[in-house]
Amino acid sequence: MECKLCPRRCGVDRAETTGFCGAPEGLEVSAICVHRGEEPPLNPIVNVFFSHCNLHCIYCQNHDISSAGIDSSFIHYRSVDEVADRICQLLPESGGLLGFVTATHYVQYLPGIVEAVRRRGFSPTIVYNSSGYESIETLQMLEGLVDIYLPDFKYMDSRLALKYSHAGDYPEVASRAILEMKRQMGAGLKCDENGVAFRGLIIRHLVLPGHIDNSLAVLDWIADNLPPFSVHVSLMAQYFPPQTNLPEPLSRTLTEEEYHRVADRYEELGLDGWLQEMASEHNYRPDFTKKDNPFA
Repeated sequence: MECKLCPRRCGVDRAETTGFCGAPEGLEVSAICVHRGEEPPLNPIVNVFFSHCNLHCIYCQNHDISSAGIDSSFIHYRSVDEVADRICQLLPESGGLLGFVTATHYVQYLPGIVEAVRRRGFSPTIVYNSSGYESIETLQMLEGLVDIYLPDFKYMDSRLALKYSHAGDYPEVASRAILEMKRQMGAGLKCDENGVAFRGLIIRHLVLPGHIDNSLAVLDWIADNLPPFSVHVSLMAQYFPPQTNLPEPLSRTLTEEEYHRVADRYEELGLDGWLQEMASEHNYRPDFTKKDNPFA
C-alpha cells in the first residue's frame, strides 16, 4: 500500500522500504511514561513516544528517536498489545490523560491502541501531540477519536522551515491543519472541576534563538485567523542546542531580550494560555536510553 499519511505523500510501500520518515510498516514505539512537563491542564499525562518523524528538525530535542535510521536499541514496543499493557500500567498515575506524541506515520494503529486500552477497563482522554505538519485527510481519520489536539506551530517563514525541517511548505500545511483541528474541536479548551482538560486545542510555539520575526508572525497568524479565546497558546522558551554541530544561531539558547519581545507580542495580542519560564531550557532534556522514563 502506498503511504500518503503525511503531507510528503512519499507513496512508498512500507512493507518493502521506507520513506522520508524512516518508519517501517510495523509499529515502533520508543518510550511510554508518565510525563509531568506538559501544560497545566495536561499534567500529568501518559505519553507514548513513537519512533521516527516526518520532519527531522535539525534541532530536535528528541533526535535520538526521531531520525529516519534510529538505533534499534531505542525501540522498546512493537505491538498494539505491548503498548496497551504499558499504558494501562501507568494510566492510574495520569488522571486519565493519554498522549500520542509524533504519531502521524503510525496513525493507522491509534484506533487499535485506544480500543485495546478500553478493553482493559480504561477510558482515557486522547491527546494528539503533533508537529503540526499534518494532512487534512489524516486528521479527518482521527475525528471522533482525538479529544485534544496539541500541535506545534513552528514556522511562518518558509525559508526557515526548509532549512531547519526540510519542509518549505510547512507554513501553509500547518495553517490548514490547525484550522481543521479547530473545526473538529470547536471553541475553547474545556476542563473539568479539577482543571484537567478533556476537549479542545492547544497550539505550541517554540521560540528559536535569532528568529524572533518568525515567532511574531506565528502569533500574528493565530490572532488573525482564530477567534479570541477559541484556542489556548503555549509559548515555549525551552530551546537548547541538542547537538554540538548546529549552525548559528541554533548553537545557543534564547536570550531574555529575545523571549521578552515575543512574550510582549503575545500579551499585546491578548492570547490565552501559558508563557514558559526562561529557566525551562534546563528542564526538558530527555534521555531515551531510559526506557521507563526518559525525563527522570
